[in-house]
Amino acid sequence: MNKAIEISEVSKSYGYIHALDRVNFTVEQGELFGLIGPDGAGKSSLYRIIATLSAPDSGTATVNGMDVVRDYRKLRKRIGYMPEKFSLYQDMTVAENMAFFSSLFGVSAKENYDLIAPIFSQLEKFPDRMAGALSGGMKQKLALSCALIHRPEVLLLDEPTTGVDAVSRSEFWDMLATLREKGITILVSTSYMDEATRCERIAMINNGRILAVDTPSALINRLDENLYNAVATDMFGLLSRLRSNPDVIDCYTFGATLHVVGNDNFSAGQVEEALKKTGMEDVRIYHATGTIEDLFIKQIRDGK
Repeated sequence: MNKAIEISEVSKSYGYIHALDRVNFTVEQGELFGLIGPDGAGKSSLYRIIATLSAPDSGTATVNGMDVVRDYRKLRKRIGYMPEKFSLYQDMTVAENMAFFSSLFGVSAKENYDLIAPIFSQLEKFPDRMAGALSGGMKQKLALSCALIHRPEVLLLDEPTTGVDAVSRSEFWDMLATLREKGITILVSTSYMDEATRCERIAMINNGRILAVDTPSALINRLDENLYNAVATDMFGLLSRLRSNPDVIDCYTFGATLHVVGNDNFSAGQVEEALKKTGMEDVRIYHATGTIEDLFIKQIRDGK
């Protein structure tokens, strides 16, 4: 497959802050690729470079073979960019925002309506509503519609589901799958680890460094450690006791349970019995299925 995005040894600093440290990865044509990492990992800095809004200190970045610095004028007509912060004009109506962004690219909403119809259909009922008065999910749909109005070849979405309810998040990812079927290359960043499984491939980033790049399933298969769930009424007491166990490599909160990483000597049954003898009678420790979040924690723990 041809490369839609190529990032090679890209570094970026802001004074003493090293936002990106020799970042490398590629995105194939027509791929739905995820950039996964916590807040402050460097995702937005990288997006600004790919979107031609910032230049790297070193390294190169190309989109469809064009350099983001040298060919920025050509690229801006071929890229759709949706930044993390809602950036449309909040004191303009839905219709006015659509008309404005259409005029920027010299197109009409009617020309590319087939592309935005599944997204924009819910907004059509409120053409005169101010953008600032829309709900989080509706703002998201309007921003995506404006980013797609010129039918871009590559769509850059920087944390598009932040602050959006769970239902709207799910609907949004369904929309991205539909856009991918239309041949648009999509690079989407998120700090929600569960969204990684909606991507074909992902790059895990932390402190400006890429930790791993692969399919979500292949990455999860790298979890070759003893991973367990642990629950009890006194969850804080359980966390403290497990962390003090010499056979526990790591223990951290995971939803309503704890995830416990044990060494080769760790025995869930023996630890459970020992804890019950100390008065923690309702404790349960049982095998857990690893996730991208578990792998991310492991990569950070191992210093990779």
